[in-house]
Amino acid sequence: MNRSPRVEIVYCTQCRWLLRAAWMGQELLSTFAEELGEVALAPGTGGVFQIRVNEELVWDRAEREGFPDIKELKQMVRDRIAPQRDLGHSEKK
Repeated sequence: MNRSPRVEIVYCTQCRWLLRAAWMGQELLSTFAEELGEVALAPGTGGVFQIRVNEELVWDRAEREGFPDIKELKQMVRDRIAPQRDLGHSEKK
């Protein structure tokens, strides 16, 4: 069974990070419309903000002491689901 890539964003409801998580999910879905199968938003507590691609943790706010820049996030996701893909103006030079 060939499953399309899945991104999960776990956000803290106490910190009211739903809008940030939803915006990041929207950006990923817009950029990777053909490659992604799903972006899931999962509520959590205790200051959590984690992003997983196919269950691999790619960002943890606690470890990295902050949130990813959207450009950085798109590159991390691209590297895992479509490494040959050019992100155009979002690409690191």
